[in-house]
Amino acid sequence: MTWDDLVRYSPHSLGPPTGSTTMNRTRSRTALAAAAVTLALGATTLAQPTQATPPTAAALDLFAPQLVTVDTPTRGDKARLQKLGLDLTEHAGHDYVEVVLHTPADLAALTGAGFTYDVRIADLVKRGVEIAEINEAYAARVGRSKLPSGNTDYRTLDDYNADMTALAKQHPTLVKKFALKRPSLDGRTVYGVEIGRDVRQPLSGQPTFLLMGVHHAREWPSGELAMEFAVDLATSYGKNKRITSLLNRGRVIVVPVVNVDGFTLSRTDGEFVDLRALNESDPLGGTTSVLATPGQTYKRKNCRVVDGQDTPDGTCLLTLNSNGGFGLGVDLNRNDGGFWGGPGAAGTLPDAQEVGTGLADPTYRGAGPFSEPETKNIQDLVSSRQVTMLISNHTFSNLVLRPNGVNPSTIGFDGLPVGDAPDEESLKQLGAKMTAANGYANIHGWQLYDTTGTTEDWSYNATGGFGYTFEIGANEFHPPFPEVVDEYVGAGKHAGKGNREAYLVALEHAVDTRFSGVIKGKAPRGAVIRLSKTFQTPTWESSFRDRIDTPVRVGKAGGFSMIVNPSTRPVVQPRTYQKTGDKPTAVKVIEENTPAPNGFTDTTFTVPQGVDLWRTELDWPTPDDLDLTVFRKVGGDLVEVGTSGGLPGEKEMVELPEPAAGTYVLRVINYASVAPSYTLTESFFDAEVVTTKGKRESYRLTCEVDGKVLQSMRVFIGRGQVKQVDLGECRRRA
Repeated sequence: MTWDDLVRYSPHSLGPPTGSTTMNRTRSRTALAAAAVTLALGATTLAQPTQATPPTAAALDLFAPQLVTVDTPTRGDKARLQKLGLDLTEHAGHDYVEVVLHTPADLAALTGAGFTYDVRIADLVKRGVEIAEINEAYAARVGRSKLPSGNTDYRTLDDYNADMTALAKQHPTLVKKFALKRPSLDGRTVYGVEIGRDVRQPLSGQPTFLLMGVHHAREWPSGELAMEFAVDLATSYGKNKRITSLLNRGRVIVVPVVNVDGFTLSRTDGEFVDLRALNESDPLGGTTSVLATPGQTYKRKNCRVVDGQDTPDGTCLLTLNSNGGFGLGVDLNRNDGGFWGGPGAAGTLPDAQEVGTGLADPTYRGAGPFSEPETKNIQDLVSSRQVTMLISNHTFSNLVLRPNGVNPSTIGFDGLPVGDAPDEESLKQLGAKMTAANGYANIHGWQLYDTTGTTEDWSYNATGGFGYTFEIGANEFHPPFPEVVDEYVGAGKHAGKGNREAYLVALEHAVDTRFSGVIKGKAPRGAVIRLSKTFQTPTWESSFRDRIDTPVRVGKAGGFSMIVNPSTRPVVQPRTYQKTGDKPTAVKVIEENTPAPNGFTDTTFTVPQGVDLWRTELDWPTPDDLDLTVFRKVGGDLVEVGTSGGLPGEKEMVELPEPAAGTYVLRVINYASVAPSYTLTESFFDAEVVTTKGKRESYRLTCEVDGKVLQSMRVFIGRGQVKQVDLGECRRRA
């Protein structure tokens, strides 16, 4: 099969392809094409030449969307890159970030800002064709994969919905399919499955593990792994002792596709149809496959067209006006309430001092916290349960990310450093257990770049339930399907483990009462015990009214036992940070000649013992661009410990709390300066450790019979605590 033998399936006038909805499916693109002559002719309107002749060489040389690795040797470089409004992926390291360039304008913005890069995938359209060929060959070769479902190719939204229906039908006492409260902007229902013993009975105190996929439309494997875990649990119950025990003690909710509109466009635009059987009917002899962009295949955001306004169903197709499909819409992983509106998320209007190019930015956060129906659905779900563990699947980078999403030294919503999460050590330890299974890196999100408004930042800080992002896969948003299989079951030294084992570790945490509280008591049979609270969740600029409302029903025996998150939210717990003295205890000024453009000058500097804070300030006389990186000498190596790379004209500064005594190298880089010289000012400060006051919060526990509250009380509970509550009044009045 050649490039000229293919045309991309165009769903926008004829609807999605039909296909099997059984658990073990393959899709033949040749078979689809054989029944779709009109489809092939209709698709030509997307990219046909002016006349019915093969495309010219110039047409073939049109800019191809590509994936590039951008050099970002300093944290300042990452900050500068974020401000360009480009489509940054989550694949990043200490000196690089991978970026999707959709248009020549993207490339011009990148090079115009002075960044260097390497091309990873030169043509994402052609790469999509290659993946389609690989997947079809794989399906033909193996028949059934090692996945629990046996699938050999990516699901469509219809496939997901059919698979959830089938799973609930095949396991009626274990699996329940349900619809989330709010339809999408294009009118689609968002479905999930709940899995657990006696799942159709009301909750009686079990905790919940919530697993989600496809917040970002192009990240197809994120939904596949979530769905496969659901199939795995359902088919293993009663056969696998470990899984049976876990599902007897807790519930699992899987929402495989959060962003149903965006995924539908991405997935169907990513379907290719073999035209070899149709070439006699194709006026261009099969060359209709030559398209300038991958349309919606690499769409990231949802289908919001106008902020604050619902639009007629089908309006999402208007996002075709944006190359790559990323211009319109809201980034759902910047729209959650936790720290909404802060660093790493674009606002409505372009802001040269912050990340973002406004509405069109790939990280546009939306008009307000939880402004989108997709994120509101997740807020409702988490708020109505005791979600003691949450994982939001994404692609790619082989990472497990934990809260918080911003550097702990960042000054937050209350004018104080955000700090690490209060449960940092436990979050890190659980991350290590999961990454031991899947081989990923266990890090904070801010170690890539700052983000706010993410799912787990809100869920953790609002409820105390642990939350993580999984960045699945090493190299691509939706790689060849055999790689998805390996990500689930494990490969190489992680064979037999993979993300399957990581998810089971997460489920074990969800039911582990060392990290939750337990509330016990006796109440009238059939009574509802409701644990609730209302509170203000802080955004970066203000706050909004938030809530938790988790009812359970008392069984025939009259006793209940609820596994719950702690009553005090992490965001209001005491934080510890260092407060620097107003005046330095020692100052040294160093003057040097400016290096040539694109060159650098290294200056050696020694830091003594006992310094609480070391500040390096770089100044120069012209309104242009020098940058600063600080290294520590370790043996014969230079280890980067701090960077500063602001916009042209901004002076640079690096602060290092409690620096280790030893020899350091101060590197000044000339990005674009004509200054003849520069000045480095080295200052040492004493600091005192300050702990914020914090506050203690409670739940409101009510005992209700026939909808009437018979008793109410406040309950304080922490991790690992067991509280016996006295509901004698409720029993007497029932």
